[in-house]
Amino acid sequence: IYTHRKLVGHLAKAVGCRALLYGYPLADQAKYPAQLEAAMTAWDWLIDQDFDTRRIALAADSCGAVLTYGVLQRLRARERPLPAATLIISGWFDMALTATSYETNREKDPFFAKGGVDWLVTNFIGDYDRLDPEVSPLYADLSGFPPVFLQAGADETLVDESRMFAERARQAGVETRLDVFDDMLHSFQMMAGKAPEADDAIGRLATWVRPRLGLPAISDKAAGDRAA
Repeated sequence: IYTHRKLVGHLAKAVGCRALLYGYPLADQAKYPAQLEAAMTAWDWLIDQDFDTRRIALAADSCGAVLTYGVLQRLRARERPLPAATLIISGWFDMALTATSYETNREKDPFFAKGGVDWLVTNFIGDYDRLDPEVSPLYADLSGFPPVFLQAGADETLVDESRMFAERARQAGVETRLDVFDDMLHSFQMMAGKAPEADDAIGRLATWVRPRLGLPAISDKAAGDRAA
């Protein structure tokens, strides 16, 4: 919550909506699926407050993509209503780490070297199967899921995971948009309010999601100005 509330605040302001942030156990406190259980608790709380699922979008960055698509898979399995849309920033979709961008962007991304990400996987999921669809959404059945807007930085080592996931989503009939931003790194949208590239990205997310939440359409520039 404390690492992401600024980013979420800028996004909520640009969209013109309320936002709910929730806490979950970190990897040193509990292994997966404790984090997914926390995400499901947050979803159930929203529904208990009588929020209309057609007016809810799930948004996440990085490993939050795992929780987002874990929630969607569990809701679908239980034949429960799904949210209106999903927004994913620098999504982590593949615990098997098959993306070629781990090599092609190795010299550009100082944070997420493949060996370091492999260590993160082990600490996050322990002995869980890395190809299980709940921890690696890249291998999930995505049919029937809500529209998704994916954003990634062209220079981050995870960028090909977003490209692969976008292709899988399109093949499953999911309305999909992918924007890759030149010269940007992982979750650069964190710089909202400080960098025009981040404000532009937030503006695009807001413009795209507003109609899907039943809100009047606005331009990317107007949304970006609101985000700043």
